[in-house]
Amino acid sequence: MTRERVIEAIRLVLKDHMANPHLAKFGPEARLNEDLYLDSVLVLQVFLNLELEFGFAAPEEAVAASDIQTVSDIADIILGTEAAPAPVAAAQDLAPSTGVHGEDYVDLKIHCFVSCVCHALKQAGIDHRPFYFGVWDADFAVDEKFALLYHAPSVSHEFFRQWYRRLYGVTLREWYDHGRSKEENLDVLLALLDARNETQHIMVMLDMFHLPERENKFNQNPFPHYLMVETTDDPAIWQLRDPDFRWEGLIARDTVINAIRQPTVAGGYIFDRREAQTARPEDVKAYFEACFIAGANPLADAVRRIIQTHLDGRAGVNLTDLAQALRELPVISIRKYAYEHGFAFYWRALKWPDREFQSWCDEIEGLALGFKALHYAVLKLSQTADSSLASAIFESVDRLDALEFRIKACLGEAHAAWCAMNGLGGQSDNPMRRAG
Repeated sequence: MTRERVIEAIRLVLKDHMANPHLAKFGPEARLNEDLYLDSVLVLQVFLNLELEFGFAAPEEAVAASDIQTVSDIADIILGTEAAPAPVAAAQDLAPSTGVHGEDYVDLKIHCFVSCVCHALKQAGIDHRPFYFGVWDADFAVDEKFALLYHAPSVSHEFFRQWYRRLYGVTLREWYDHGRSKEENLDVLLALLDARNETQHIMVMLDMFHLPERENKFNQNPFPHYLMVETTDDPAIWQLRDPDFRWEGLIARDTVINAIRQPTVAGGYIFDRREAQTARPEDVKAYFEACFIAGANPLADAVRRIIQTHLDGRAGVNLTDLAQALRELPVISIRKYAYEHGFAFYWRALKWPDREFQSWCDEIEGLALGFKALHYAVLKLSQTADSSLASAIFESVDRLDALEFRIKACLGEAHAAWCAMNGLGGQSDNPMRRAG
């Protein structure tokens, strides 16, 4: 096959099978998200249709592991010519400022609420990494139709809110009152913005789908998302800070208000980083133990249950519904990268070898990418309704489950060693524990 034929097949998939309305910008260098409005799930759909309609198959692992940005990137994977990843430097070759023991480290942006409050900690010069203990198994929902949801009425941030105060001494005051109308809450927001001082942070939930100026990585509609907002010298322009997407910029006030007004979103907090203090070791210990679900992996368990329900045709669903039921899996599975902050916190404190840390980071990446490859296999199962594919999918879930248990076991050992180093023994008396 030629590159030209593959690129033409991609165009036909987008036109005939996915009814993409943005083909005026199609070309080899067209950007998948910004130009063609393809989120990570739709990119997987492109690969799946290339395989089913044209016989252009790509290994699931290659699809999951590749940084796919353009139409040419898809063609490269199909043709088997994707660029080899840059080699990872050996631990002894890392500069003193890099690695787990250096001043520079890769930060994580995988949970909008946590990213906002941790941004304030970083500004206050406080190590925010322990707060990510609550992210790898952060709450999600499975609805009555056995669909996985990252945002639902049952998903609350109260756990994070209470622990933020206990760990760092900062009160997250909820300014959004769910008993008020949307317009009444907007009036409260406007008053808070007018009175805001330079160390205060005002968080608001809005629907990112209605901010076309912003990259919508997952192209969700709706896309509930927390970010921070400030006024500017121009009354018609607001400053937005979005730590979760590492972005800040100016957007028209009316555009932001429209995104806040959407019926799909409701929420907001205000807090002052001047209250922030370094977390005490005994509180870090208690928080880890409140978050750590040693005997279960809730996401793997939920995915297994959702797939089985669709296979069995229970609850009024069948295999053709499975793709939609697990559409939000990428938004939730990316949280597994939070394990890296857990390992980094303990490895740094214990002065354990950087090489071992990097090795565990590879395992964590394997877990996150494994869920991405699993998602691709699930899409194929749903689109083909070929139940013979299910056994391999369940085997993949089992492998991911086992890998996550290994990661948790090592992290638990690191936590125990850190507790011993700090003279902290026994189980914490902890009323704010996450359910397993």
